[in-house]
Amino acid sequence: MDPIYVTGHRNPDTDSIVSAMAYAALRNALGDREYRAARLGHVSDETQLVLDRFGFPAPVWIKTMRTQVRDLDYDTPPALSSGVTISRAWAALSTDTSIAALPITNEDGTLFGMLSSGDIAASDMQSIEHPHIDAVPLFNVLSVLEGRILNEAGDLVDSISGDVCIALPQSCDNLLFSGSGSIIVCGHQPDMVRRAIEQHARCVIVCQAELDEQLRNAPTDTVIISTPFDAYRAVRLLYQSLPISRICRTKDLECFHLDDFVDDVREGMLKSRYRCYPILDENDRVVGTLSRYHLIRPKRKRVVLVDHNEAAQSVPGLDQAEILEIIDHHRLADIQTGNPIYFRNEPVGSTTTIIATMYQEKGLMPSEKLAGMMAAAIVSDTVMFKSPTCTQRDRSMAERMARIANVSLEELGQQIFSASWSDDKTPEELLFTDFKDFHIAGHDLGVGQITCVNSAHILERKQEFLDIMQQTMQERHYSLMLLMLTDVLLEGTQLIYLGDEETIQQAFSSEAKNNVVFLPGVMSRKKQIIPTLSAMWG
Repeated sequence: MDPIYVTGHRNPDTDSIVSAMAYAALRNALGDREYRAARLGHVSDETQLVLDRFGFPAPVWIKTMRTQVRDLDYDTPPALSSGVTISRAWAALSTDTSIAALPITNEDGTLFGMLSSGDIAASDMQSIEHPHIDAVPLFNVLSVLEGRILNEAGDLVDSISGDVCIALPQSCDNLLFSGSGSIIVCGHQPDMVRRAIEQHARCVIVCQAELDEQLRNAPTDTVIISTPFDAYRAVRLLYQSLPISRICRTKDLECFHLDDFVDDVREGMLKSRYRCYPILDENDRVVGTLSRYHLIRPKRKRVVLVDHNEAAQSVPGLDQAEILEIIDHHRLADIQTGNPIYFRNEPVGSTTTIIATMYQEKGLMPSEKLAGMMAAAIVSDTVMFKSPTCTQRDRSMAERMARIANVSLEELGQQIFSASWSDDKTPEELLFTDFKDFHIAGHDLGVGQITCVNSAHILERKQEFLDIMQQTMQERHYSLMLLMLTDVLLEGTQLIYLGDEETIQQAFSSEAKNNVVFLPGVMSRKKQIIPTLSAMWG
């Protein structure tokens, strides 16, 4: 069953990760077992603290929603060993006419070659022009002929070689063989078998007949085999006893991997004319085959977005995915869908509050550990209920989750915001842990946020931040870049900025100098910083 990924935004914060985990758990508990929580970046120290405290592993990290080979309904024909007979390979091809070619593998499952019905036909035609087999394993011959060994010499030989001759009827001199090393196919002809033994033929195949005991016990190095097939069929089957490694295509093989993107695969197919291509996993083992018709209507990944609805903040390749639902508490942005979807957007301080409400609506109580983690997410996103985005509903739901988990919200808050800062972190780690891109009225900007209890100490590293911000602005062509040092104790934000100083002064009515300004009462990026800039830029 293909998963439905539930994911928050890039550079995920605690609310983004916990809401994804909680919603996936809710849907799975209600019987939809394919939901899987995911994340779009590294787990911050704050979030890791919450996960560790309540005993949850981090969600899987997905880096793209572009359609990959693994998303396609590719074929899974038998992957045959290179030692298998042509006869068995033909049986596999003829059983399913939709199979254009079979992947041939080494003992470890890696690709050896590709075999098509055309390869088998070419080999069969060559056998008419050159009626000879070389070093064919005796096991193969016995298998295709459904044969049995009639004399002791057959137990001492492992492979046979020679020119194939049908010695029927024996009265025709031109059909008689001569010399050793031949493979003789005959019927109930004791004299012919005796002559083959005398001339040291390599092998005698007796068709639809028995052989008297005297000839079976004759001292010879000629292998004698009996088969229930007539002479004509026995000869054709004999050529099909060759290992497929002799006739399959092993050069100029073009293959694809499960993680390859369909767009790239399509380009690769345009440069060749093969009917199908082998698919390999991350260990280069064969898992199936791919044909052009698989690319006509590729199956898209399915995703549920939580805690965002802006393309720049979402997973790369979202335009190739099927968006099923969006659950968020931010402004409406630019994501578009091809079909109507379930969209839930509410003016609360945390997406986890919405998810917790959905648990209540469905009549399902979250587990003690999950409730504790949800309480921590609400506390984090509402900045201990001091954010202007916080509502009474956030507070009430956090208190309910805390009661279920038997934890203290105040203690949780102290642990969470103490983990947000460390002198050991690089300025890049601090700047981009909770960072979002925005596009407003023709302006591109990036806004990072650090929620802390010691903004004055963090400001000592202002120049380090400015150096990284300057480099990032040039690389991403931002017109403005901001870093919010949101201090829970001061109930305000030290705003480090790069860009037009006049824009900052007009937007926030504060005197800005030396690339920093204190904004009392500003705790929220989405409800105070971004709306203010949007209003100013129109």
